[in-house]
Formats: sequence, C-alpha cells, structure tokens
Amino acid sequence: MPLIETASKISPYWLPNGHLQSIYPALFRSIKGVFYHRERIVTPDEDFLDLDWSYAKSPGSRKLVILSHGLEGNSTRQYILGMVRLLNQHGFDCLAWNFRGCGGEMNKTARFYHSGATEDLDLVIQNALGKDYEQIHLLGFSLGGNLTLKYLGESGVHLNPKIKNALVFSVPMDLRACSLSIIQPENSVYMHRFLNTLKPKVNAKAAIFPDSINISDQKHVRTLYDFDHIFTAPLHGFDGADHYYEQCSSKFFIRDIAIPTMVINAKNDPIVPFESLPIEELRAHANVCLVATQDGGHCGFRPARVKNGVYWSEERALEFLSR
Repeated sequence: MPLIETASKISPYWLPNGHLQSIYPALFRSIKGVFYHRERIVTPDEDFLDLDWSYAKSPGSRKLVILSHGLEGNSTRQYILGMVRLLNQHGFDCLAWNFRGCGGEMNKTARFYHSGATEDLDLVIQNALGKDYEQIHLLGFSLGGNLTLKYLGESGVHLNPKIKNALVFSVPMDLRACSLSIIQPENSVYMHRFLNTLKPKVNAKAAIFPDSINISDQKHVRTLYDFDHIFTAPLHGFDGADHYYEQCSSKFFIRDIAIPTMVINAKNDPIVPFESLPIEELRAHANVCLVATQDGGHCGFRPARVKNGVYWSEERALEFLSR
C-alpha cells in the first residue's frame, strides 16, 4: 500500500498547532449516548482485565471492533467514546478494554501494563473469538496502536481469519524516540500529566509488593524515560528502558503484518515525531498503509466543521472498517 498524504487542513483555525489540537478534545469534548456492559476476565497469572462492551443500535451484530486506549487512558476517554458511538450507530458492536490498573480498580499483581504486553490483548481477542462474531476489527490509539501493530506482526500469517483488518492512530512506533521527545520543554505538560497518574499507582503497588517495588526509587524519576527505566522495565522483565523500547517498538514487527492495516499519524503530533516513523518500510509494505495528515495533533483530529458530533478520525475509521 502507498503512503497517503492528506494535504488539506483538518483542524479549525482557532486550534492553530499540534498542542492545542491534542489538548482541546481531551479537556473539552463531551460524548453522550454510550452505555457499557462490563465483563471481567481472569488472566493466566490470576490478575484481571475489565472489558467494556457497547452494542450496535440494531441488535444481533456479527461485526465487532476491539479498541485499545493510550497511555494512562481507559474506555471512557473521549477518543474511545466518540469512536464507539459512531461505530455502534453503523452496526458494529464495540469492545473497549482497559489495560491492567486502568479500569478504575488497581490490578492484583505487581506488574502493570506496558507498550508491548500483547499477551493481554491476545486474551481479550480470544475472549471475543468465543462469541458469535463473523468479523473482528482491531483499532488502537497511541500506546494501544503500538500494541495492536506489535500483536499483528507477532501473529503474522497465523492470525485468526476472523480478524479482518486494523486501524491505528497517533502511534509511537519508535518508543525510545517518543520517550526522548516528550522530555523536551515544549512537551512537559504531557509528561507531567502521565507521571501524575503513574506515580500514585507505583505508591499503591509498593505498599502491597514492597519486595518488587522500592518506593524510594521514585526520587530519581523526573521524566517518562526515568519511569520506564526504574519501574516499567524491571517490573516486566526488561534490562532497562532502552531494552524495553527495543523489544516493544512496533516498527520492529510491522514487516510480518498480513492483514490490511492503516496507520494514521499527524505530522504535527507533539508526542510522536513524524520522522520517528519507519516511513520507507511502510511505503513499501504490501498490507500496511500510512496516512500522514498535515495536522490533527495527538489523538485529536477535530475537524473544522463538526457534523453530528463526529470527528475526522471517526469518519475515517468508519469508512476503513466498512470496506
């Protein structure tokens, strides 16, 4: 598939840059009309995952979209809810799953979630495959997009044939490049927002698992890279942040993706540097298409004219998943 460039501007004039295009929807967009039914499933290590189901307006859908959220997100983030609402209206059931510790209740084990934890995504997919669906589609945002691409690459030609295609937005395909980018002063608002929710989780974990987590190490955490090096990596079996990034960046797995897959990233994404994407490999890929938008920010994509509350990303997803 070729690389596709979206030349025309998506965002309104009063959101003139990638920062505002990312922040405005996150803070001010309100989504109504999505109602979840929660299912809790048990993991092989006796932890749990919370799955939030939202069903199509016309009962009996045989099509399911599995949605994976971003770092420190959950099934109630505006980018998830907006997507679920539109897809439900057009005949798709939706399953928005919450990563470990993200569904409103702390998970039971010392480990958290991370950018390469495809074993959890696989557990969610296997649960869905046990239902009566003819088609399953995968959709991911940011960290959830990286997770989705890594899963597809690991599965390769052995992917279950019910999984028809995948679409991901604002994907940090090179985790190290993105971790170093977010350290930059102009991106400090995002880094501090992530750390402000990650650090309390570490405190809560340390109280339960003092042998696994040394809370005094928190004094060394000033950046997301520090957090990954001191906590994420050792908790999940990696030798450090660089080893974690190398093992989990989806750019190292995309070669083996065997189903139609679309990657949509904005050139002005403040968190994911566009030059960090493996553009030439994507350009030559038979199954993966990169759509490079001029603007849209990180998981933003608010159009200049919002019709019926629908964002550009949601219209594009409906078009792609309906093929």
